[in-house]
Amino acid sequence: MNLRVLIWAAAACIGTSGSAAQTPSRDEASFRDLYRQLIEINTTRSVGSCTQAAEAMRTRLAAGGVPAEDVRIIAPPERPNDGALIAVLHGRDPRAKAILLLAHIDVVEARRADWERDPFKLVEENGWFYARGASDDKAMAAVFTDALIRYRLEGFKPRRDIKLALTCGEETPDVFNSVKWLLDTQPAVLDAEFALNEGAGGELDKNDKPVALQIQAGEKVYQDFSLDASDVGGHSSRPTKNNPIVRLSAGIAKLGAYNFPVALNAATRGYFEAQSKTAAPEVAADMRTVLDDPRDQPAVERLWAVNPSWNGMLRTTCVATEISGGHAPNALPQRAHANVNCRILPGVSIASVEAEIVEVLGDDQIAVAPAGDPGTQSPPPPLTPRILDPVRAVAAKIWPGVPLVPTMSTGATDGRFLNAHGVPTYGLSGMFHDAEGSRAHGLNERIRVLSLMNGRRFLYEVVKLYANQP
Repeated sequence: MNLRVLIWAAAACIGTSGSAAQTPSRDEASFRDLYRQLIEINTTRSVGSCTQAAEAMRTRLAAGGVPAEDVRIIAPPERPNDGALIAVLHGRDPRAKAILLLAHIDVVEARRADWERDPFKLVEENGWFYARGASDDKAMAAVFTDALIRYRLEGFKPRRDIKLALTCGEETPDVFNSVKWLLDTQPAVLDAEFALNEGAGGELDKNDKPVALQIQAGEKVYQDFSLDASDVGGHSSRPTKNNPIVRLSAGIAKLGAYNFPVALNAATRGYFEAQSKTAAPEVAADMRTVLDDPRDQPAVERLWAVNPSWNGMLRTTCVATEISGGHAPNALPQRAHANVNCRILPGVSIASVEAEIVEVLGDDQIAVAPAGDPGTQSPPPPLTPRILDPVRAVAAKIWPGVPLVPTMSTGATDGRFLNAHGVPTYGLSGMFHDAEGSRAHGLNERIRVLSLMNGRRFLYEVVKLYANQP
């Protein structure tokens, strides 16, 4: 697309989008083209480049009239392919703190041989978009970039600055993470009153009817632990009673059978209170039981069977994810190793979880130690009327009668770094999924076309309200 055509397409981006069920308007067609371009730039760690994607979005912003001095790409000198795009739409009141629109543009690896379609070509099929990053997280990255262009073209002058950050490394933070690096080296770049990020969408029932709009406040802490058992080994014809593989296997079996205690916080309590009003009667009864008495194990077990994510919201979880051991088929093992991945509730210390694992194993010959960087502890941000009221106002127009449900992420997003740094970060997209979800990180990642277009309209309008708050 040449620059003149790009400017013409961007200039159509005024007002809110129409329904995705209708013929796409010029405004929507421009967004689709931006989304496609972003999707089809490979941003995997192995062979991709976030910087290339950031450059493409900088060109889009420039064509939409965003001044060059208000857009920059930042990366460490030694990591030229890990560029993050930072842009700003300046507000009227220099005393008002900015709001931050955060989305990561790196994606999980995807092999063409494994997918039904080319993962790096956007395919629209039967009301779905398919591609790696179609949902996680290039949907929000495209929506936020498109919104900034539309605000600029229509002459919108918000009270406070609107910052846009398209970052790199969310999927591979142990290698490099833009948000962490920026907060460590130039924190003013991401400073804001609060941030909007991935982490929550909306729920559809089996008939594709919206039943809950989610807003995420807080997330669990990611922490790996190494479990190691060792011995002198020897000839396999002379077995001993201290076989590391057997010892470690017994310990892992104990840990697998153990459940950490249920503990509710404001977000999870609000989530289950809201869900209990719309769930099937028997499920709703179990939710109310757990809200009244978190120690009621039969009710917790039944909820776990219905939805494993609910168990993850209710308690800290630790699961064995990798195991290795031995060095020869005809020798007693000298060492056995397992990785245990824990997702820890906010406010629970890593040290206390380590101590609990040691206690459950009950074997002082199994060494337990945290692996990798310590998980980032971040307090859940408050769900105040200042945050919730604009969401409810816009949602009532798009999805009348659909309740707003607080939730807590059982995974990990870049919000953990911002929350810990003092920037309250909320997961909010307005993009609805069915029970199967978007297949993020898996094969044939997808998002409903209607969900993406409604999310685009929703975020465009919500951000406007936030940006004009006194």
